[in-house]
Amino acid sequence: MTPAIALNPELATISRVIILVALTFYAFSFIVLAWALTKRAGGQGKKDKFANRLDNIGLVLMGVGVVANGAGVLTRGIAANRVPWANMYEFSISGAFIASAIFLLTLLFRDLKFISSFLAGFLVLIIGSANTLFYVQVESLLPALQDYWLVIHVSVAILATAFFTIGATLSLIHILKETKRITSSKGKAAKAFTKLLKVFPKSEKLERTYYQFNIIGFILWSFTLIAGAIWADKAWHRFWGWDTKEVWTFIIWTIYAAYLHATTTKGWDGKRAAWLSLIGFLAIIFNFTIVNLYFKGLHVYSGI
Repeated sequence: MTPAIALNPELATISRVIILVALTFYAFSFIVLAWALTKRAGGQGKKDKFANRLDNIGLVLMGVGVVANGAGVLTRGIAANRVPWANMYEFSISGAFIASAIFLLTLLFRDLKFISSFLAGFLVLIIGSANTLFYVQVESLLPALQDYWLVIHVSVAILATAFFTIGATLSLIHILKETKRITSSKGKAAKAFTKLLKVFPKSEKLERTYYQFNIIGFILWSFTLIAGAIWADKAWHRFWGWDTKEVWTFIIWTIYAAYLHATTTKGWDGKRAAWLSLIGFLAIIFNFTIVNLYFKGLHVYSGI
């Protein structure tokens, strides 16, 4: 097999520097937004003017990070002369960009500032891991994968993952609010934690909101499965081959299908629904990390 050739390593290096700039802004955004959250917990809640100013500063920093993130993704794609979604590094920086952009756009329609510090922290974790653990030089795709279905299949998967990420963040907060064993404990730390939880909306609102994000993610993930099958038929002349990646993609679909079924027909709500939502997202993380790094198959694309 002919080895893959790096198409424009100089531009790829510039792209990586831009991504590091994005990481820096996301990190400062996390610090400021976390500061705002703690100030609000110890002050007057939404009426705390200083916390509100910190929120605005933190979101501006996140916005700059999104612009830099997008520029880094774009230059990576130009350097590779293809869409930048062929390995874990590229998927990570693209996923971080889409998730943060969707979050900021959502803020125009509803108040989700209370999860901004959590999301910023997750962005730092994702891009930091991408740069330290997943980075690879730009390479050409195998001929079998050079198809427009790559763009359709992977772009929809990234979109679905972005919606699931926001849904999982809301689910985590819901679980924390419902964990009475922790909130009823004594001590300064427990009391501070209890005050922090009061900053977040009521559990019913959280549950309703992450349900909406999850159902959009589920629709997109369903299309990911369909598009993947079509692409597999064109690339390998079969719609389904029980490849590890295919199986885990279906497992994720099944978990979220069970979540939607349980919440709409079985009356599952509260912490049970939140846990099922979070388990679905943990399955996505497992699929992206463990499956890519330690399993073999046609779809394993770590690049490492």
